[in-house]
Amino acid sequence: MSLRSPLGRALGHGSAKGGTAHWYAQRLTAVALVLLGLWFVVSLVSLGSGDYETVAGWLRSPINSALAVLLVLVTAYHAVLGLQVVAEDYVSGKNSRAGLIVLFKFVFAVAAVIGVLAVLRVALGGQA
Repeated sequence: MSLRSPLGRALGHGSAKGGTAHWYAQRLTAVALVLLGLWFVVSLVSLGSGDYETVAGWLRSPINSALAVLLVLVTAYHAVLGLQVVAEDYVSGKNSRAGLIVLFKFVFAVAAVIGVLAVLRVALGGQA
C-alpha cells in the first residue's frame, strides 16, 4: 500500500499536453467527414445515372473535384488519427506501438496519394 496520492504517483510520468490537439483534430475531421460524406452521397444520388461518363462529367467540375480530393484526404487523416489512438491504447510494447503508428501513417499516406491521383485522373479526363 502506498501513502502517495494519485497526483503524486502521476507526477513525473510525462506531459499530458499533446492529447488535446489530437482529440480536437479527431472531432474536427469527424465533422468534416459528416459534411463531405453527405455532400458526396447527395451529389451521386442526384446524378440519376451511375455510369462512368455521367460521374466523370460531374467530377470534372472544379468544385466537385476539389471536394472529392478533400474527402479523400480528410478520410485518410481521420483514419490515421483513430488507428493511432487504438495502437496507443492497446499495444503494450513501446517499439511495437511506434512501428505500428509509422506503418499506419505510411499506408494511409500511400492510400491518400492513390485516391487523389484517381480523382485527378478522372477530373482531368484520363482514360478509364
